[in-house]
Amino acid sequence: MMNVKIKPLGNRLLVKRAQTEEKTKGGIYLPDTSKEKPREGVVVAAGAGKVDEEGRVEPMAIHVGDKILFNSYGGTPVKNSSGEEEFLILSEDEVLGILN
Repeated sequence: MMNVKIKPLGNRLLVKRAQTEEKTKGGIYLPDTSKEKPREGVVVAAGAGKVDEEGRVEPMAIHVGDKILFNSYGGTPVKNSSGEEEFLILSEDEVLGILN
């Protein structure tokens, strides 16, 4: 999918946030300061899963390529090694749902 050099650990996901709309449905262009952060994104990398009390790894319910819905202010923003693209690292628990 994408060549990203970040591998999430545990039950964390690396997510590419969806692009914001440049203009409203009525045709008015929005400045960057008034745009709401998108709450949707695509999973580009996933950790192995959460480790339970007995040391077993619980597999992730969310996989690479899934389109997900999350809280607008959730996750930790990170940039790739070239600094060109921004991603979010989210815990699987922060994901509200998988979009079909």
